[in-house]
Amino acid sequence: MSKSKKIQWTRKHLIGLSDLSREEIEFILDTAKGFEEFSTRSIKKVPTLRGKVIVNMFFEDSTRTRNSFTLAASRLSADVIEFTKKSSSVSKGETLIDTARNLEAMGIDIVVIRHSAGGAPKLLSRSINACVVNAGDGFHEHPTQGLLDVYTIRQVRGSLDGLKIGIVGDIAHSRVARSDIYAMTKLGAEVTLIGPPTLMPASVRDLPVKVSYSLDDVIEELDVINMLRIQFERLGGNPFPSVREYSHYFGLTVDRMKRAKPDIIVMHPGPMNRGLEIESEVADGPNSVILEQVANGLAVRMAVLFLVNQASTLTS
Repeated sequence: MSKSKKIQWTRKHLIGLSDLSREEIEFILDTAKGFEEFSTRSIKKVPTLRGKVIVNMFFEDSTRTRNSFTLAASRLSADVIEFTKKSSSVSKGETLIDTARNLEAMGIDIVVIRHSAGGAPKLLSRSINACVVNAGDGFHEHPTQGLLDVYTIRQVRGSLDGLKIGIVGDIAHSRVARSDIYAMTKLGAEVTLIGPPTLMPASVRDLPVKVSYSLDDVIEELDVINMLRIQFERLGGNPFPSVREYSHYFGLTVDRMKRAKPDIIVMHPGPMNRGLEIESEVADGPNSVILEQVANGLAVRMAVLFLVNQASTLTS
């Protein structure tokens, strides 16, 4: 594993990975490594953020990400406020900024926000003094998912340098894909986006990636394959003729795995559409690190909360 250079973390917000350097990404991963062991302790809490207040502002449904941030904050001994749109004044017409400022008046220190509008976390970071962590915004980024994905790969392979990684599926609507691309390429991997033309973003040629419209053409070359969920709730029209046809050409099946490298790493950010993007035998098979991704998300989010708070303390 390559050691990150000694740097001082100065970012009080984590909005995305596009503007982070390789050294900064590795610094987060190395910090997360230090938190990984806490899950195996009999007493899993540390007093790192004791007295701090973290609010989870989730304007979209979430299971893994929200619970992971909640548990990460709890293990750092922070107090957590769970915000839901339906039970807040946002449902009465209050703006995002006014809501955040009212919460800040109560003494919050960190806002973790998921929002359907791309750019909402950045807007928030310019409007309040508290730290802001992006938990997914529109089609923009999902930085902690990108971090936990590269953390998991590094955990297995030691380094991403020279690895060939395929990201398969609904690239156009995936904020995970964008964060993965930024993190993976900065850490030295070669990334290929794979899927039908209708699920590729219009700006794909501006990204530091290769593109393939056939999984069968590239699967034998890949060291890592990340299967994205088809986001039916975001799709407009019919981007492919049928679910069966999509699965036939782009699903990760047992038969397709027979042509892959024996040690290929299989990933999925979840939730999975079993039988569509990935067959259950593959998702639960020996090459899968899907549950490891979930577990590693806790250490990564502990690291992020710790670092943004640390930067806030240094700059205050």
